[in-house]
Amino acid sequence: MKDLIEQYKAIVIPIATPYCTGTGFLLAGQGLIVTNEQIVRDNREVAIEGESFSRQVVRVLYTDTKYDLAFLEAPKSDNLPVVEIEKQDLTPGDLVVAMGHAFGMKFAAAQGAVTGAAPNEEDLLYLQHDAILSTGNSGGPLFNKAGRIAGVNTFLSRDGVNVAYALPAKYLVDTLAGVQQSNGKLGARCESCHNIVFEHTIDQQRYCPFCGTRVLLPNQVDEYEPIGVAYTIEAMLTEAGHDVRLSRRGPSNWGIRQGSAHINISYYEKTGLITGDAYLCQLPKEHIKPLYEFLLRQNYDIENLNFSVKGNDIILSLLIYDRYLNVDSGLMLIKHLFETADHYDNLLVERFGALWREEEDFGDSSGVKNA
Repeated sequence: MKDLIEQYKAIVIPIATPYCTGTGFLLAGQGLIVTNEQIVRDNREVAIEGESFSRQVVRVLYTDTKYDLAFLEAPKSDNLPVVEIEKQDLTPGDLVVAMGHAFGMKFAAAQGAVTGAAPNEEDLLYLQHDAILSTGNSGGPLFNKAGRIAGVNTFLSRDGVNVAYALPAKYLVDTLAGVQQSNGKLGARCESCHNIVFEHTIDQQRYCPFCGTRVLLPNQVDEYEPIGVAYTIEAMLTEAGHDVRLSRRGPSNWGIRQGSAHINISYYEKTGLITGDAYLCQLPKEHIKPLYEFLLRQNYDIENLNFSVKGNDIILSLLIYDRYLNVDSGLMLIKHLFETADHYDNLLVERFGALWREEEDFGDSSGVKNA
């Protein structure tokens, strides 16, 4: 199964919106990225990133609440493998591999087996399997041992049992066939009659031509507008020269790259605390004491910032309380964090032998789990 994972991990795509993060997978033959509808819900566009292309914003092309499917436009990318979709049903005992790539985390894969089938609210029979990944990997592919897409991972058991579910690939095949008739037009499946409608078939009042139910196409949802502290944080990031559409990682979280440093900004509404954590580099394998002593001394010298170590990661942190936050003061502090982080990561590597961090967004497959 490791060969299968190495062959196809490049098609597994992290997805981020202002509301959540998840996973998708790129079907090069169709020029689409497949994911769960619940991940892209209420978004006209989402941020994605891949091994063969940089972080960018792409449009949502199709949404489907019945099958919990969504299709995104795929960026042009060379040398990605073309994967086949399994048209036959899996049976209990069939081996499967689930793959996922939550935004900001390493690629993940888990091996397991089909354990049965379970109906959902629409009376669709979902594949039940024990190749367990975390919830941030929903929307990723489920492969069979032949290396074909056998399903779309959609949710974990909600009663605490160690079981995962995937939409069988036959529903994906049927939906792709229906969508490809649109010649690239935006579309959605009607929640009432379950027919697929497109922007050129729906009337100006947005009613389904088959049953008359109101249908909302991806380009008709309200554009995201941050409010309150989120608005202030995004105004600060924009003033600092960052595209906030590429920075959003779910509710009240943003991810920034400044030089070689990865900076995570989070807002905790209950406590009113805003944190900025710059992941600089990692501890060296030996002669750590001089580095620790240096970090402790710097904590006395650097204003408004603090060094800490989490695992092997060296982190430079900023804390702000929302009651004291405005765009001007926040921008000054954020810029101070960015500039200081960009300075210290190089210094720690060159003077103390600290190690550059592995690229988080695209880790290797050494973390493969057997269920």
